Amino acid sequence: MKAIAIKSSLFSCLKTYNKKTFMSDLMAGIIVGIVALPLAIAFGIASGVTPEKGIITAIVAGLIISVFGGSKVQIGGPTGAFIVIIYGIIQKYGMEGLTIATLMAGLFLVLFGLLRLGTIIKYIPYPIVVGFTSGIAVTIFTTQIKDLFGLTLTSNPSDFIEKWGVYFQSFDTIDPWCALIGVVSVIVIAITPRFSKKIPGSLIAIILMTIVALILKQYAGVTSIETIGDRFSISNELPAAQVPEINWETIKNLVSPAITIAILGAIESLLSATVADGVISDHHDSNTELVAQGLANIASPLFGGIPATGAIARTMTNINNGGKTPVAGIIHAIVLLFIFLFLMPLAKFIPMACLAGVLVVVSYGMSGWRSFLALMKNPKSDVTVLLITFFLTIIFDLTVAIEVGLIIACLLFMKRMSETTDVKAITDDEIDLNKEFDFLSTNLEHYTIPKGVEVYEINGPFFFGAGNKFEEVMAAFGDRPLVRVIRMRKVPFVDSTGIHNLTNLCEMSQKENIQIVLSGVCEKVNFQLEHAGFYNMLGKENITDHISKALKRAEEIIAQNKLEQAN
Repeated sequence: MKAIAIKSSLFSCLKTYNKKTFMSDLMAGIIVGIVALPLAIAFGIASGVTPEKGIITAIVAGLIISVFGGSKVQIGGPTGAFIVIIYGIIQKYGMEGLTIATLMAGLFLVLFGLLRLGTIIKYIPYPIVVGFTSGIAVTIFTTQIKDLFGLTLTSNPSDFIEKWGVYFQSFDTIDPWCALIGVVSVIVIAITPRFSKKIPGSLIAIILMTIVALILKQYAGVTSIETIGDRFSISNELPAAQVPEINWETIKNLVSPAITIAILGAIESLLSATVADGVISDHHDSNTELVAQGLANIASPLFGGIPATGAIARTMTNINNGGKTPVAGIIHAIVLLFIFLFLMPLAKFIPMACLAGVLVVVSYGMSGWRSFLALMKNPKSDVTVLLITFFLTIIFDLTVAIEVGLIIACLLFMKRMSETTDVKAITDDEIDLNKEFDFLSTNLEHYTIPKGVEVYEINGPFFFGAGNKFEEVMAAFGDRPLVRVIRMRKVPFVDSTGIHNLTNLCEMSQKENIQIVLSGVCEKVNFQLEHAGFYNMLGKENITDHISKALKRAEEIIAQNKLEQAN
């Protein structure tokens, strides 16, 4: 397989870059950088790491994705989709385990891109995407209840059902000040778009609620409002790159979560890039984008960061504020770097309840409840995949949900594909109604099936499941024929299972002294059958390209059979 030529959108855009485009990118980059700040902090904390690690991820990954990506306007960084999987890995394997899993995921993403899997990943069934996205949203919402209401918990289990059990037992410990800040934060974020399209509601909520918390603490003596500084030690020092110690045992343990991170990152980044394409009327290079996502996830953990991917909300903010090229994404990373170096110590005053409010709004946006309800009206198979993926995500974890969801989707796909292949016996009339003829010719002759000949037609791909259908159809015929003509003009391809089934049919027929003749075999199928050695058993004289030739060959076989019986 040829490796793809990596063509970064940045380098193609720079060929025609000008001052006007730069000014548009500059304004968009500054605004997106400001928008990304509260989200990076919130996603970092919710994932179980310190707030600066979320910002470092946005800086490092955002820069690499913009420089090497295949989309002109994609903005990369930490996202809500990773919260559940990151938190689970840290709980089980620690920070070093997360670092190694993210590095492995980065390598997988690069491999996906080099193997041209970008276009395939985009076609992962929609019910699976909605199922685990909605499940992640519910899980994120669940994890924020404690901070949103300032609950005092006797324990904080990771299990979804047990966690809600502890919440219900602890609702009498609600802190009214934390609850007030959390609820008001949600309201501020929700109503901000009515007044301002440029400034994000999350940033306004954080600034307002931080000021309110400081006033309450300074002048009203309220000390129960927990802030980031109460829980974390804030640092604005740039970390040095560190490579973790990796051994084979660790790699084996982390393969499954690493693949989950890679698949989730690939789906979200390509979904984001596809949405952006529709808005700016452009086409991204999905394979180049995957390589860039991989490089970002290799670099991010080396500097203490967490997994990153394309972020739909920040990408749309970039577009809506005039971002034209990847330069806007680079500026967004530089803005975050300056904020990190000079303003990071101020983050310690941000109330945890306010960040919980930010994530509650994020989880609502991720839930896609309208899409979820719409899918519930679809065929039962789609609903089954949707519900199984959703409940596995919230009850178990995302790794199990994606693995089981993909397996179920593949099984349903195979079932549907096998159902599209139809094998039927046809009569003289049906041959007349389904004439094979040259459109330039006016000779539309009627074909008569000779006595002692049965004609079957395969409609659709010939692979698993289709072979058994011959037995069902042949049972309808009472007499044993001398020749079975198999019409394959509507077979676009055949796989190894189909060839095996066809071989079994021919061997079974030969044991009963029945000759098989193939008709209308297309060039692609013809090559596959010949390459598999099928013709050595059947004989090339019994392979025809037209039903008239197949029936003529059948007459020859019958005549030869009569001659042998006469002698």
